[in-house]
Amino acid sequence: MSTPFPFTAVVGQDDLRLALLLNAVSPAVGGVLVRGEKGTAKSTAVRALSALMPELDVVPGCRFSCDPAAPDPACPDGPHEPGTPRTRPARMVELPVGASEDRLVGALDIERALAEGVKAFEPGLLADAHRGILYVDEVNLLHDHLVDLLLDAAAMGASYVEREGVSVRHAARFLLVGTMNPEEGELRPQLLDRFGLTVEVAASREPDQRVEVVRRRLAYDDDPAGFAARWADEEVAVRQHIVAARRLLPQVRLGDGALRQIAATCAAFEVDGMRADIVMARTATALAAWAGRTDVLAEDVRQAALLALPHRRRRNPFDAPGLDEDKLDETLQEFGDPEDDDPDPGPDGPGGGGGQPAPEDGGPQGADGGAGPEEDDGAGEPQPSGAGAGEQSAVRASEPFRTKALSVPGIGQGAAGRRSRARTEHGRTTGARRPRGTLTKLHLAATVQAAAPHQRARGRSGPGLVVRRDDLREAAREGREGNLVLFVVDASGSMAARQRMSAVKGAVLSLLLDAYQRRDKVGLVTFRGAAAEVALPPTSSVDAAAARLESLPTGGRTPLAAGLLRAHEVLRVERLRDPARRALVVVVTDGRATGGPEPVALAGRAARLFAAEGVASVVVDCESGPVRLGLAGRLAGELGGTAVTLDELRADSIAGLVKDVQGNRRAA
Repeated sequence: MSTPFPFTAVVGQDDLRLALLLNAVSPAVGGVLVRGEKGTAKSTAVRALSALMPELDVVPGCRFSCDPAAPDPACPDGPHEPGTPRTRPARMVELPVGASEDRLVGALDIERALAEGVKAFEPGLLADAHRGILYVDEVNLLHDHLVDLLLDAAAMGASYVEREGVSVRHAARFLLVGTMNPEEGELRPQLLDRFGLTVEVAASREPDQRVEVVRRRLAYDDDPAGFAARWADEEVAVRQHIVAARRLLPQVRLGDGALRQIAATCAAFEVDGMRADIVMARTATALAAWAGRTDVLAEDVRQAALLALPHRRRRNPFDAPGLDEDKLDETLQEFGDPEDDDPDPGPDGPGGGGGQPAPEDGGPQGADGGAGPEEDDGAGEPQPSGAGAGEQSAVRASEPFRTKALSVPGIGQGAAGRRSRARTEHGRTTGARRPRGTLTKLHLAATVQAAAPHQRARGRSGPGLVVRRDDLREAAREGREGNLVLFVVDASGSMAARQRMSAVKGAVLSLLLDAYQRRDKVGLVTFRGAAAEVALPPTSSVDAAAARLESLPTGGRTPLAAGLLRAHEVLRVERLRDPARRALVVVVTDGRATGGPEPVALAGRAARLFAAEGVASVVVDCESGPVRLGLAGRLAGELGGTAVTLDELRADSIAGLVKDVQGNRRAA
């Protein structure tokens, strides 16, 4: 067994270590989501936490880690008779991003259940994680159906496995810890809210601290056991600190004054629901216990807000996480009453501190919620399209709106998502087929129908049905898949009018929000001047696409053909990487093509490449003014897609767009 990197040897990352320790003291806090760039010790710190968790008493032989003092009455291995408990370390179970549903919740032996009537259940990772830690690395890449199962278990403290009338339930209470790199995509809001605390981590910019990180890592790699031995005393001290804080926790008093501050803070930051209030209360209580106090102070409330609220304030993936600490301090001061029932309210000012004693005291580190660079809002007339046209500064996007659903025609079999029809493991049953590998979704009627003609030949004499493996049929299901939505955006001089470009950016931003909700990958190709560029290669991070879009300047000629050819190359490369994921190309342009010899004819030939390969496409027509040339409509015809105006893109004013996409493609 490999020696983990010691928790106390992690350099810096004070907020991360504090959040993990608070959950070790009080698992009711609800887990931790660790967000940050790669190479910032996220996984190292989480894996090291398991060594600090106090040992557990479990029922001997129970596969579900029942507590001998209060065994689960519905445990599949029960009922448990009183006896000598077994003591073992707390487990840290890792959930792989590509895990199957059966690996997560467990599996029933369908063959034995049908043929023998035996309820044979093999526990999954949720059972292994009961009373321990469930760790999901790259949690933002977890498949939707696994997220749903995880949400249900986290909410109910139990896991249910249902297979054609056979049901198994077992307890599943665990500390949920997830790590993610926001550049690879955001979490669904439902899962985001399930994490009690969130921490933003980044590599230190201090040379001395970076030197110490490298020094310790090299020492650990050279001799893991020896390095761990040098930190053994610190590890024992923190483990004892956790045990002492757990014992003190029931004695901590959360006074009315602290409760008023918690409620006022959640209201001031307009968080949804009441879970934030509850998590803040539990976190503040754990902070007081960790500090060795029996009263919650204002500094505990402040630190709890910095850990529990940033991820709950995000209304969409483009909002920067973090809190306005000045506003937080003002709220705490306004609702802090010197005459309240807290005997020692503590300082309410900016230097609150957060109740962190040595050796983990590093001071509060608020999440960075700073906005991007201020943009130029000055007016300026666009230069005419041409070789000498001047570049216009970036303009802000208009307010996003809800768009009508766009989808790719036909049935695919790509990654799970919410856009286009696909053959999936989850969804409505459309038929039956022979199993491909392990049987997971039994189609009972088709199985009985396949076995029925052979009962006499198999010597059936009783009421039971004689079923063999060749008779088994699995359900063929249809659900939804995520697609690659590739935006091809015209940023030329003809689009440079500020009002028009603001509307264009608002429309693309709206489509990006839709892509986020439907679990798509997105890419961004822009063209202007003399060439096109890939502003963002295909990624699951729609906020990265929004950031590229926000800073997009305009001006110059309109190399439409170059933009289409660059998009075609992006699709070709992506098809090699992910052949099952189908693409939807969204061209945002007024249809003009200028620059070079025969620009219109060249753009037409480039567009026909997409039509020849059957790529679904939509042209968002940005042409405005009393005289319309209809160039975007012609381009859509060459692409084999459909054209819609910016106004028609809104969900409340567009009808039958998906049918138009399919119909126009067939007509072409």
